[in-house]
This record gives sequence, structure tokens and C-alpha cells, in this order.
Amino acid sequence: MTAVFALDQVTKNYDAATTALDDVSLRVEPGHIIGLLGRNGSGKTTLIHHLAGLVLPTAGTCTTLGSDASELAPEQLERIGVVHQEHSYLEWMTVAQHLKYVASFYRSWDSKRQQLLLDQLELDPKRKVATLSPGDVQKLGIILAVCHHPELLLLDEPASALDPIARVRLLQFLLELIHEDQSTIVISSHILHDVEQVIDWVICLDHGRVCVDAALDSLQERYAGWQVTAVDGGLPEHFAEEFVLEQQGNGAQAQLVVRDGAAHETDFSARHHAEIKSQPLNLEQIFPHLLEN
Repeated sequence: MTAVFALDQVTKNYDAATTALDDVSLRVEPGHIIGLLGRNGSGKTTLIHHLAGLVLPTAGTCTTLGSDASELAPEQLERIGVVHQEHSYLEWMTVAQHLKYVASFYRSWDSKRQQLLLDQLELDPKRKVATLSPGDVQKLGIILAVCHHPELLLLDEPASALDPIARVRLLQFLLELIHEDQSTIVISSHILHDVEQVIDWVICLDHGRVCVDAALDSLQERYAGWQVTAVDGGLPEHFAEEFVLEQQGNGAQAQLVVRDGAAHETDFSARHHAEIKSQPLNLEQIFPHLLEN
């Protein structure tokens, strides 16, 4: 199967002191909704810019839709949609004029989808771009990025300025989009609760390096919260097991965060004469531990 995008030992240096990406190798097959996670400055935006051909590697190669990202032709660019974190639009135009202007560059522009999103996101087409709130500017960016039915949709903090209702509607639309267009979607976002509802794959960057490239399901199976209750005697003040990542307790009960706990649960219970209740963790709870890999 041809990868939607692939990076092979990509390094990006902006200057002698700034390495945004450090020997990154990735390969993503079609049909995934990918959560691109990481702290500020971890390289997420730089990675997205590489995929769209807006930034070129200092070393290594980046391939998007079968072509080197440095040589993306109009045929490939027409199959990519991008919502940038930093927007730059023609402020003297109305929303309707801007949409018409951008639509003129695409043979497959979907006017029905455009109107549907204008209605769902409650964006007034008569408003001038210069008068839009940050949230409405973000809505415009989303509409501009999806109405040509892109195969690859790159979203850099697409919901950061949206109100809760608009965020819910955006997430619903993204799920519909992957069914209608069979799109591959990359979402870079700090709103992990929202991201978790739609993604099936996680790529996590830390200091420009890939620290996680895995299915969300496998991460949720690997990490868990344990409520540990003493059955005979008391619990130790500190659990020394390496798979215990976080712990707090009072001698009779403890709350732990564990990695690969299923493989150790029986032995741990017998060793500490304790009863264990295991609960899944959400992505926000798992995220700090991904950076420790």
C-alpha cells in the first residue's frame, strides 16, 4: 500500500541553534485520523509544513502523496487541504468573496459542502474578513481547507479559538469526512479531550524527535490507573516497581498509574497482599508519560 506521506531521517535546522526536527522517520498509510501531539516547540508545525511542501528538510527526504514534497505539482496540491495555526487571508474581501476566490483554483470545489459548513459553523458570508473574530477566522480556514475533498487534510490547532459548540460540530464533520472522502487527517492540537474522540493513531514529538508512533487503542491498553487496596496488612509507602509511573496513597489504599500493568497484576497483587481495580486512562492522563518513552 502506498503511504500517504513518509519521512526518512528528516532533520530540519532553522539556524545553528535551532533544530525543529531531529532524524524523524515516519510512514502513514491511508485512512487514519492522526493526533499529532507534543509540547510547544516540539516540531509539530514544522512537520505539517514539510508535508505540505512549505518547508524543506535540511537532511533526509519527505514524500507526500507519492511525490517528493519539494516537487509537489498542482495535481498533488489539489489533493491536500491545510488549516494553518497562523492565518493569512485577504482582509478586504467578504467571507463569500474569499471562498469564491479560493474555489476558482479547484476543479472539485463542493458548493453544497461550503454552504453546509457555513450553516453548521454559523459563519456569516457577508462579513468582511477584517471584522471576523479569531474563532470565525478559524471557521473560514476550515471551510477553505475541506471543500475540494482533499485526500490529505492537515489541521494545525484547528479548534483552539472555537467555542465548545463549534468544536463539537467540527469533530462531527471530521468523522463524516473520513467516510465521505476516505481522507487521511492529521490533527495537531493541545485540546486532547477533543482529539481523543476522533483519532485512531498517535504521533508524539518531543524536542523534534518521534517518541510515539502507535495506534490509540494500543496506548490505551498499555496504560492504566490502578486503585490498590490492602487485604492483609498495609501497603508500602513507596512502590519500587519500574512499571509504576505515578503513585499516591495512605497505607491502606493507593492510586497508581502503571504501564503494561496487565503483565504484572497477578504478581503485584500477591506480593503486596492487595486487591487491584484497573481503570482505563484518557489521552490527557496518558500524554505526560508518552514523553518519557
